[in-house]
Amino acid sequence: MARICRGLVFGFAGAYALALGLLAIGTFGLFGQERDPLAGVFLLPLGLPWTYLLDPIARDGSPWIAIAAPGINLSLLWALCHAVARRDRRREGG
Repeated sequence: MARICRGLVFGFAGAYALALGLLAIGTFGLFGQERDPLAGVFLLPLGLPWTYLLDPIARDGSPWIAIAAPGINLSLLWALCHAVARRDRRREGG
């Protein structure tokens, strides 16, 4: 079970890194790409539910919440997988 969980964490981290890369490319027009105001659209589903819960706080349209929200989910996934791995180790040893 811990192996599956670790794969899920690495997969989510990879999707997060890819979404951040696409945000940087679209926002700054890197590699000859046109600037795109919707470059961060892939961060929104990765950051659910935090993007909707924290949106009223940032009424100025701050993109930092959309950028940081998947990090919250990633840390929660990591903590959950750490707890599962610890439980599995206890079962094997005891």
